[in-house]
Amino acid sequence: MLQISRQVQIPESEIELQFVRAQGAGGQNVNKLSTAAHLRFDIHASSLPEAYKAGLMSVSDRRISADGVIVIKAQRYRSQEKNREDALARLQELVRGAVVTRKKRRPTRPSKSARQKRMDSKTKRGRTKAARGKVSLD
Repeated sequence: MLQISRQVQIPESEIELQFVRAQGAGGQNVNKLSTAAHLRFDIHASSLPEAYKAGLMSVSDRRISADGVIVIKAQRYRSQEKNREDALARLQELVRGAVVTRKKRRPTRPSKSARQKRMDSKTKRGRTKAARGKVSLD
């Protein structure tokens, strides 16, 4: 069981884990052993509550396909077990992040004094630059 919150958990049977050969450097370890974890999780076929499913489908993440399948490839570590744990932790983090309600942004404006300060600094900077010009001998 993958624990998401106190009430929500994902059974291991809903998570499809395969081990494939990892990419990159690593010598014989990479060439001979399948240590990278390839995790697939179908959002629609899962036992997650509807709020979680809707939240996951609304997230724009390249790991979530249009069909609602989460695909995570973990190959950070050299051992199969660590990569498995890493993939499950990343799935857990993704699902938890999907239901967090974000604070609505309230548009703000710069104050009158802030606008005035900005204009004054621009004027001062312009004068400094103008003073750097050629000096005429007239």
